[in-house]
Amino acid sequence: MVAQDGIGALLRAIRERAGRTRDEQAKVIQEAQGGRWFDWENIKRWETERRLPVPDWHETIACAYGLKITDVQRAVAVSRQQRRKENEDVNRRRFFGVAAATVGATALPDVAHAREGIDGALTSAGSADVAYLEAAFERHRGGYHGRSPDDVLREMQADLDLLGRVLRQPHPVSARADLARTAAGIAGLVAIVQHDRGDQQDAFRWFATAEKAARESGDRRMTAWVLARHAMVPLNYGSPEAAVRIAARARRAAGRTPTAAGALAAAVTARSLAAIGDRRGAKMAITDVRSLVERLDGQEAADTWFGYPGQKHHVHLSQAYTLLGDPRAAHAAQDSALELTDSPSVMTRALIAMDTAACQRLDGDPSAAAAMAAAVFDRLPSAYRDGLVRSRAESLHRDLSGRPRDLLGQALARRR
Repeated sequence: MVAQDGIGALLRAIRERAGRTRDEQAKVIQEAQGGRWFDWENIKRWETERRLPVPDWHETIACAYGLKITDVQRAVAVSRQQRRKENEDVNRRRFFGVAAATVGATALPDVAHAREGIDGALTSAGSADVAYLEAAFERHRGGYHGRSPDDVLREMQADLDLLGRVLRQPHPVSARADLARTAAGIAGLVAIVQHDRGDQQDAFRWFATAEKAARESGDRRMTAWVLARHAMVPLNYGSPEAAVRIAARARRAAGRTPTAAGALAAAVTARSLAAIGDRRGAKMAITDVRSLVERLDGQEAADTWFGYPGQKHHVHLSQAYTLLGDPRAAHAAQDSALELTDSPSVMTRALIAMDTAACQRLDGDPSAAAAMAAAVFDRLPSAYRDGLVRSRAESLHRDLSGRPRDLLGQALARRR
């Protein structure tokens, strides 16, 4: 693959190198998407770039053509940039043609073209990279999908380096706003991973950067999402009062429109208030989040770090009801969360199990609580033993006494 190839040239070259007709390649794509029917005319449209593949097709194309999904995304970004350049050239030629006819003079399009190229390089450098970064944000925000937090950070490293370089380049105002929004999203994702790893200080730093970028972009929804996610750091690591304050800022930024950010902010508020003993406030926040969830759809309810799906909703309710001392409601939320949780979700399943153990203590069986929590912690891969799950286990450990406390303490002291 040539780095500057557009998607049409890339797909055409791979198909021809494999000696396939478009119809034969369509069968390969059909197999890549589990046998579902595929119209071979789509290949013609992609190869001639009459139409560019939308993000939903990127993974299937990568699988069918033996590419990485980043190869597909970068090629689409290059094609999109080439289209913009061609449109600009057409408009420029039309302008100079009209101007020459108006003044009765011979225009100098080559000179003008040269100046426009220089000016464009000064004011909108790296447009293809900007488009690629937007696609990278879409890709990274999908969640862990069975990967460890450390693996996710390693996969993001190259994109973070590129983001830093692109941000140092000059851009038109509108493009800068879009870039700032993308920067806010990517920085927020890094902050989430650092939060899950237990690196609170770095998570705070990344969330501060994400908030700065979100405010520069002017996107209130992005700002609300960053703040809601930020509030989870003090909430999960022993400072619920600080979480209440940050979550309140998130809810103000979210406004009354039903969004994933608003629902998350309400859920974090409920958990934070429950943690400080404000039962009335916590229950009001639970009512708010239930109302918001009923009105979410599309990307707002998608199972990503940027959405608020049903699984995530029940995970938050599990913790809120556990903190409120309502094991019956907490167990119901845990059952619902597990029904909606994919099997590779190591961290989510561990957190739900820790809540279940805490509920066993509330039900009057501290020995069972300690045994369950210790077993969950012992089974955790090493990459998950120093962050969010440990924090939840340590919270239970503080509430135990005697032999149960000793049993869980021994598990927490064991290292891999």
